Amino acid sequence: MRGSCSLNLDAKGRIAIPTRYRQGLEESCERQLIVTLAANENIRGIKGCLWIYPLHEWEKLENAIDKHSSSSKMVIRFQRFLLGNAHECEMDKQGRIPIPEYLRSLVGMGTSYTLKGVGKKFELWNKDVLEESFDDFMSQSQDDDDEEKVDLPF
Repeated sequence: MRGSCSLNLDAKGRIAIPTRYRQGLEESCERQLIVTLAANENIRGIKGCLWIYPLHEWEKLENAIDKHSSSSKMVIRFQRFLLGNAHECEMDKQGRIPIPEYLRSLVGMGTSYTLKGVGKKFELWNKDVLEESFDDFMSQSQDDDDEEKVDLPF
């Protein structure tokens, strides 16, 4: 999955997955998706963003996490916030998926979104927050590259 497009939330709290992804999602995961909170490398929530995984990719992520020590603070945080807020949903025949209101409110989502294909998942962004995030990304200094990196499977 790659690229981006603008989307709006409908009156029932759904977004429509772009046509170019629908057949692949139907074939790879039988339209079964997981919507959850988005997090950075240090398992800190990302304001204005949710992740959408095809079920089979989500299961790989869960299996990878299960291999780590359950006493690790990072693993506990991942399980509590990302797994604990994961919402299973099915893409309907028109390509729509429900975005739970509680997840939208947790991360400050509005009704206008940008959907980004980022490899094995989608990121669903509040448009305004994404623009701020992009501005921050463009203005980061090389010193920011010295932060500790964490090896996680996402």
